[in-house]
Amino acid sequence: MSDTLRDYETPLRDPADVAGAYAFCQALANRHYENFPVASRLLPRRLRRHVAALYAFARIADDFADEADYEGVRRERLLDWRAQLQALERPRHPVFLALKNTVCELELPLQPFDDLLSAFLQDTEKARYATFEEVRDYCRRSADPVGRLVLLIHGYRDEELFELSDVICTGLQLANFWQDVSLDLRKDRIYIPQEDFQRFGYAEADLRMGVVNDKFVGLMKFQVGRTRMFFERGRPLANRLAFPLSWEIRLTWLGGREVLRKIKRQGYDTVSRRPRLSRLDWVPLLVRSLLKS
Repeated sequence: MSDTLRDYETPLRDPADVAGAYAFCQALANRHYENFPVASRLLPRRLRRHVAALYAFARIADDFADEADYEGVRRERLLDWRAQLQALERPRHPVFLALKNTVCELELPLQPFDDLLSAFLQDTEKARYATFEEVRDYCRRSADPVGRLVLLIHGYRDEELFELSDVICTGLQLANFWQDVSLDLRKDRIYIPQEDFQRFGYAEADLRMGVVNDKFVGLMKFQVGRTRMFFERGRPLANRLAFPLSWEIRLTWLGGREVLRKIKRQGYDTVSRRPRLSRLDWVPLLVRSLLKS
């Protein structure tokens, strides 16, 4: 059995074992996200389990939407995950026992969690976007809730901070879209708005044939420029947060910006080669983020 199936099919054996449920979430996070152990050590001890519960909830839902194990049953699994969220008082899975405790202890709203699931469900039924507003709405549900929940877990309740977080999270999601153009195409998903295809005279058929010409470069240059504006709007957020969250947000912000620079450096061609940040790329970003913190 693959890890993704094992994560989902693990039953809740003891509804009173809250510590065991958090341990499950932490182990899942450590296994799936190589940077999580480092990041979690910088978190205040009292918050680590809550962040792990959030990560585990989102990780499994994301697997439903993307992993091959769930081909043919993606929507069914996501709807089951949503039903378990709605019945949080009666958890059937370790993730939801941990999440129940986190939601109650920190008085978190359930809407951001449901928003995430609505975006993953959308990926099972919608593969093209007519306008940028449609893409932005997807980001509002696929990315922005994570930033808001992280702020809530750290005790922030300021709407202005939420709005700054939203534009950073949307920027990160958009940067990921432009970075993963070729990977998403293999899943028959295209997040570049169709209105922009028309604006630059580039067709989906060209993309499927791997055509990288001046029209495609113009199209991607426009997407990168628009995405950079989101990062700029969110720049003040880190300065308004306490360490170590300020450091984490600043490093994340720098990483998103570096993805855009990588795209630019390779001539905006994300069809032939996917730009990625290596461990070596992260070193100067880590230094810069620590110095500013």
